[in-house]
Amino acid sequence: MIARVHKGDRAILALCDSPLLGKRFEEGRSQLDLTSDFFRGEEMDEARAGELAEVVDIIFAVGKESVALLVSHGLAGQQDIKRVSGIPYLQVVRL
Repeated sequence: MIARVHKGDRAILALCDSPLLGKRFEEGRSQLDLTSDFFRGEEMDEARAGELAEVVDIIFAVGKESVALLVSHGLAGQQDIKRVSGIPYLQVVRL
């Protein structure tokens, strides 16, 4: 999977399954655009991505592996998963 941490007032983790990077998915008025630099980061294993997910403030995850990682870490539940053109995604915000 590809991960990138954006640092500012809050740390944001952009997490994306590697095969999805650079693609765009649309369904009705909804879209997942993975073509921008926002998701362009470094390839990493699930263990390292999970460590990052535990310490950031906001997470945007796209793809089966990335979403499953957040669910397995208890950061979201199955009921939180949304889909666009069959591609699962999650947004997690810690207050």
